Amino acid sequence: MTALDYSSVTEKAGDWVTPEAVSMLYTRYRYASEFCRSKRLLEVACGQGVGLRYLAQHAADTIGGDITAELLGWARRRNEEPVPLLCLDVENIPLCAASRDVIVCYEAIYYFEHLIRFLQECRRVLSPDGVLLLCTVNPEWPDFNPSPHSHRYYSAQQLVALLQAAGFQAEAFGAFPVTGASLWGRGLSWIKRAAVRLRLMPSTMAGKRFLKRLFLGRLSPFPDRLNDGAAAYCPPLPLPPDRTNPNYKILFVVGRRA
Repeated sequence: MTALDYSSVTEKAGDWVTPEAVSMLYTRYRYASEFCRSKRLLEVACGQGVGLRYLAQHAADTIGGDITAELLGWARRRNEEPVPLLCLDVENIPLCAASRDVIVCYEAIYYFEHLIRFLQECRRVLSPDGVLLLCTVNPEWPDFNPSPHSHRYYSAQQLVALLQAAGFQAEAFGAFPVTGASLWGRGLSWIKRAAVRLRLMPSTMAGKRFLKRLFLGRLSPFPDRLNDGAAAYCPPLPLPPDRTNPNYKILFVVGRRA
C-alpha cells in the first residue's frame, strides 16, 4: 500500500465537528469494547489513538497501527498507557499468525487499494475464534460524500460477500438512521448532493469545518480521549442481507473466522 499522508482527511483532537460526529465516534468504540473485553486487540488505522486508548481499558493486550507517521507521532505523545504503536502496511501486517483475538478497522477501508488482501491478512493474524470489526460510511446513503484519496466504497452486501470470500462468516449492521428532515434540512441535503456531483465539496477538514459552521450551526471539539457516556450511543441494528440499505448513514460489519 502506498504510504500516503492521511492527516489532512483525518478528524483530529480539537477539530470542530458536529455533535453527531462525536456521537458516531463514541458509538464506534463503545460497540467495539463489547468484543474486546479480556482479548488481544489490534486496531488498524488507529490515527491519533483516541479510540485506541478507550479500547485499551477493556482489552487484555492492545496494539495500534497506522500508515501515517504524523498521526502515529501524535498518538505516541499522548500515549499515557503503554500501548505499542506500529507503522504498518495493511497488506502485510507485521504480526504472527493467530496472535490477535480482535481486529478493529474503522473509517479506513475505502483507502485500501486491495481490500481482499487486507481481509486475508486479518484472517491470518486472528485466532481461530477471532473477530474482525469494520465500520464505514454507507455509500447507499443519499447524502454520501466520498473522501479524497479513497479508492472504493462498499455497500453492506458487498462487504459481507468480500468477508465471506476471505474466509469469514459475516453480518452487517446499520447505525444513525436517516430521519425525515425539515424543509431547511431537505434544502441542505439538496445543496450537498449537488456539490458532491459537481465536485465542489472541500477536500480538507478545515474546509469542511467552514461549511459545517455555515450550515449546521453549533459545533463541538473533536475529543482527545473517550470516556463512558462521552456522547449519545446509537446501537447498530441488523441489516437485511438481500437488499440495499439507504436508510442508515453508517455501516458495521462483524466477521468471524469460518
